[in-house]
Amino acid sequence: MRQPFPSLVIRADSFQAQGTFAVNQATFLNPDPQVVSELRALLEAKNAGVVAHFYMDAELQGVLTACDWPHIFISDSLAMADAAVRMAAAGAKAVFVLGVDFMSENVRAVMDHAGHADVPVYRLAEQDIGCSLAESAQGPAYRAWLNKAAKNDNALHVIYINTGLDVKAKAHAVVPTITCTSSNVLKTILQADTQIPNLSVHYGPDTYMGQNLEVLFRTLADQDDAVIQALHPAHNQASVRDLASRFDVFPNGNCVVHHMFGDAVARQVEEDYADAYITAHLEVPGEMFALGARAQTQGRGVVGSTSNILDFIKAKLAEAAQEKGPRVLRFVLGTESGMLTAIVRAVRDLLAESGRDDLGVEIIFPVAQDAVAQTGDALGILPGIAGGEGCSVAGGCASCPFMKMNELEGLFSLLQAMGSQDLTPYHPKAYSEQLGGRSLAQVGTEPILYMRHFQRTGQLPAELLELVVAGEQ
Repeated sequence: MRQPFPSLVIRADSFQAQGTFAVNQATFLNPDPQVVSELRALLEAKNAGVVAHFYMDAELQGVLTACDWPHIFISDSLAMADAAVRMAAAGAKAVFVLGVDFMSENVRAVMDHAGHADVPVYRLAEQDIGCSLAESAQGPAYRAWLNKAAKNDNALHVIYINTGLDVKAKAHAVVPTITCTSSNVLKTILQADTQIPNLSVHYGPDTYMGQNLEVLFRTLADQDDAVIQALHPAHNQASVRDLASRFDVFPNGNCVVHHMFGDAVARQVEEDYADAYITAHLEVPGEMFALGARAQTQGRGVVGSTSNILDFIKAKLAEAAQEKGPRVLRFVLGTESGMLTAIVRAVRDLLAESGRDDLGVEIIFPVAQDAVAQTGDALGILPGIAGGEGCSVAGGCASCPFMKMNELEGLFSLLQAMGSQDLTPYHPKAYSEQLGGRSLAQVGTEPILYMRHFQRTGQLPAELLELVVAGEQ
């Protein structure tokens, strides 16, 4: 008999967990007040800031969320750097980045550009905090793909922000490059196509996201022009169809976490959770993406970034709060399980604001059956014991082992050592190697700045357009 997925019901003042994984998550949602107090005192004494990704483990996020120190910010990767800049501008003497290495590199680059090169940035581990997706772009296959792309006229490389600064630099030296996130990738490509005639778009390294974008373009091309123009006023059926024919995806890159949301998981979601809202990150495989995309068109799902998923859950709960009668809204969480802490906080804030104690939200954690062990008791299943890729006893199938290298003990240790010990080993990689007379760090920052220009103005910068049309760096 097929086991149900682990789940956690969130109410205004209680939790109801089913499955060992959900029970373990709930354990850290009400952290020890003494630990929270100690962290706050230490952050204040050192005048340090913390920016953390949504995918941190439940223990670390639980303490950070409960701490009222103003220089703590938990978000997706796009917002982390902006938060760090704000902290530095407000006088923070250092910023600790809780994520994988490309995140600390991105924070360092953006802070340098904002004039805060004197404010140190620290990681939480001496060893590399890797990322399977980022590493997909490190090898010869990605370079060969870029070299082939460079032969096309008006070629633009749209690279996922989840890559190292050195990769961005070396790619930019081959094909003009702009970074993107899961929340702005579609708008970036649509806008680029309006500014560059006969654009050739090459997206990497996330193969699943690229394939999902291909599906999205084909689907959009069959929609009414009004639907398309709600996304971008300069596009219509014909232009989207034409763009889709000039869109190329790197074929060999994925995230070990989102890789878990394959056919078996999607089938169980469809068959056993037909009454639930479906959320799916753009990085999930096509089967889960298709479920989320279909649900989105029906108003009962969302496909997008971590922030898009969180906003969707909040919006549906706000709608339910306006209706009468008790209800538990069910959401299948189609992304890394670390999102739970942010969801719990948002749900409880909304429930407190509405004064509704008869509403609840159930978060369902999809788990591949071949990566769980039967416990033989009422808890049912224990994700990760079988040691499937990306699984661990600390997380579960949808849990990033690299993100979990950030630990609460490590944060305390570094804060205590700050100012009295050499913390150079905890700095982001410097990338001082020269490329065309500039350091890799300088060149690799340019694609990030192009994206930030687009975010501010809605236009790709003239400098990037000139590089694309010229076809050379």
